[in-house]
Amino acid sequence: MANDHAVQPILLVEDNPLDVDLTLRAFQRNRLANPVIVARDGEEAVAFIARWEAGERTPLVVLLDINMPRMNGLEVLRAMKSSAVSRSIPVVVLTSSSEGRDVQRAYELGANSYIVKPVNFDKFLDVASQIEIYWCAINQPPG
Repeated sequence: MANDHAVQPILLVEDNPLDVDLTLRAFQRNRLANPVIVARDGEEAVAFIARWEAGERTPLVVLLDINMPRMNGLEVLRAMKSSAVSRSIPVVVLTSSSEGRDVQRAYELGANSYIVKPVNFDKFLDVASQIEIYWCAINQPPG
């Protein structure tokens, strides 16, 4: 297959319904070919690991918020990077936190990128476009 990862899903881990909507609209505006699957909290995101172990297709990239109830994004990142099935999946932290300690901890736990969400929709469109171009078109995923 020429570009098999074009159909691989993107996993968006985000608890804020407005940010979920904003992200989905930004990807739709950019005509993203990859389906976007949404996990609405950290526990839901970690539950995907068992599904992937059972043979469900892994995502091309995970877009991960940090500030979530029940299980925060750093705990999700730790769990994903601790599992053989999800260790090599790129994780882009996409969050409102620009705290230096969050950035540092995310990279220590294996994040591949850290992006602070812009509040302006047009700027967010640019970010979504760059994520799509890099992670869905340019980057060569493992396997």
